[in-house]
Amino acid sequence: MIVIGGGAAGFFCAVNAARMNPELEVIIVEKSNKLLSKVKISGGGRCNVTHACFDIADMIKKYPRGLNFVKKTFHHFFTTDTIQWFKERSVELKTEADGRMFPASNSSQTIIDCLIKEADKFGVIVKVSTEVRSLKKEDGKFVLELNASKPGPSDSRLHTADFVCIASGGYPKSSMFDWLVQLGHTIENPVPSLFTFNLPGNAITKLMGISVDNVKVKIAGSKIESSGPLLITHWGLSGPVILKLSAWGAREFADCSYEFTAIINWIPKFNEHTLREKIEALRFDAASQKINNKNQFDLPQRLWEYFLTIAAVKEQMRWGDLPTVLQNKLIKILCAQEFTVRGKTTFKEEFVTAGGIKLTEIDANSMMSKIVPGLYFAGETMDVDGITGGFNFQHAWTSGWIAARSIAGAI
Repeated sequence: MIVIGGGAAGFFCAVNAARMNPELEVIIVEKSNKLLSKVKISGGGRCNVTHACFDIADMIKKYPRGLNFVKKTFHHFFTTDTIQWFKERSVELKTEADGRMFPASNSSQTIIDCLIKEADKFGVIVKVSTEVRSLKKEDGKFVLELNASKPGPSDSRLHTADFVCIASGGYPKSSMFDWLVQLGHTIENPVPSLFTFNLPGNAITKLMGISVDNVKVKIAGSKIESSGPLLITHWGLSGPVILKLSAWGAREFADCSYEFTAIINWIPKFNEHTLREKIEALRFDAASQKINNKNQFDLPQRLWEYFLTIAAVKEQMRWGDLPTVLQNKLIKILCAQEFTVRGKTTFKEEFVTAGGIKLTEIDANSMMSKIVPGLYFAGETMDVDGITGGFNFQHAWTSGWIAARSIAGAI
């Protein structure tokens, strides 16, 4: 058995297959010189292993693409199974307030060490800096042409295998899937997901580093909207709410070349009508207080001062002196400020691809190709992607485990 890809899904498939069937010779082939690189950097180096969601119906709502597929796969291996799997290997996970789950050590190295220890325990062979040049099936066996950058004395260019699991991650270009298309598979065109919004030249970028705990953002001319924490950066807007939006709107944003209008309600417990009532009450109850001294909406002070500046509210103005025209302008800014987005920024830690192998060509109960018997898939290579929060890793563990069980039981 050969697993193509030394990431989370590939490793999980390999170690579980080797454990379930000791007769299997399991080889991981990794193109780069680093194993589990995404595990290493995810969650700021802590590794967001999964999410503390224990209801499949709720969990699948976090997948912009592939929710009907994971609805089936999660019945085989779910969040509870992930937590138990790592616990049995002395890796405790902890849950944060937002539901994200990390190793109690707060270090992704704990997860890496666990997986590598498991690979060593069950004799999994790992080949790094080794690229798969071609994959064919001849006379019932897979023939792989490998190209190692530093081949050892026992390395051969051609390898045969009874089973192959492809866990090579997402590819940014359709052409990079050509070797799988040649096997008969169809590709859903890949586009980036989980990226931040660029606001070139916008004054708000001078407030980089400021975050707001909860805002509501919707995209003009669409049904795409989300709520959550927002972070202002030197290039634009980031934070969980933006990353979620980028996932749900991945294809729409690609279609418009990442140029669109984002509308932000900075205080979503208010709408324009209720905020008008609140401000009119302030004009009466806090008439003598300077508007810029302390805001009534628990917003960061520098952000509040920015809002007053663009609303043309003078520094010394008191609530009782606020003209109606400026009041209306301030309400519009707080409840429906518009930003012209031009471009995106992606990072290794956040980057996920929407697209990949068409799901109708994969059996969700085994992860085996419906087109090529003995060929399996795991992880992001498939057209499944989740929002930020541990959902993509859960898909990796689930699909890797199912593929491993299927392969181990096939002999």
